[in-house]
Amino acid sequence: MRIRITHQRITGFLQLILLTEAILALWGQRWFTAFLTGMIILITFFPVLFERRFRIHIPPELQLAAIGFVFASLFLGEVHDYYSRFWWWDMALHTTSGFLLGILGFLLVHIMNETEKIQLHMKPGFVAFFAFLFSLGVGALWEIFEFAMDSLFGMNMQKPMLGDPSGLTDTMWDLVVDALGAVVIAFLGWRYLKRPDQKSFLEHWIDGFVSRNPRFFKR
Repeated sequence: MRIRITHQRITGFLQLILLTEAILALWGQRWFTAFLTGMIILITFFPVLFERRFRIHIPPELQLAAIGFVFASLFLGEVHDYYSRFWWWDMALHTTSGFLLGILGFLLVHIMNETEKIQLHMKPGFVAFFAFLFSLGVGALWEIFEFAMDSLFGMNMQKPMLGDPSGLTDTMWDLVVDALGAVVIAFLGWRYLKRPDQKSFLEHWIDGFVSRNPRFFKR
């Protein structure tokens, strides 16, 4: 309960910052900034809507991590141009996305492994491998999206990096740190299945998801 209250307070604080930015942007007739900030505000409500629509209860730690990622990538990164101001900002966020997507991939397979509706059981090593490939695959699709936006609409999503104006170095480093984040989660997920007595932050998050969604884990 205390964690959920803390999560709600932090989320509310971030939403207040976003709302203030949107109002100031409208006042200053910065229409794109106002639109983007408004979209970010809507995105911060997605976890709650997702829970109500699909009856899948997301642990507050995971909700806060996802909302924090959206805030850092879209609001700080795009609206306040942190991608240009801090050379490491993009790499840090791609590492974080590797973590989050790895967790999502792990939970997807873990649910299939444990639910009684699917007659399937995969070994811990394969579950971890799938989580890694899922995270890296989504990261690769995002890089394709960036390339398409730059090619078709003249955007600058693939940014110059380390003296390379083509954006290739930026793309490759994004994939490298995506993979690093995915490897960490894959290892922790494997350890969760093989050695449930050893707990890290990921194990606590997974336990929270399992305890809040018992209908997915019945055999």
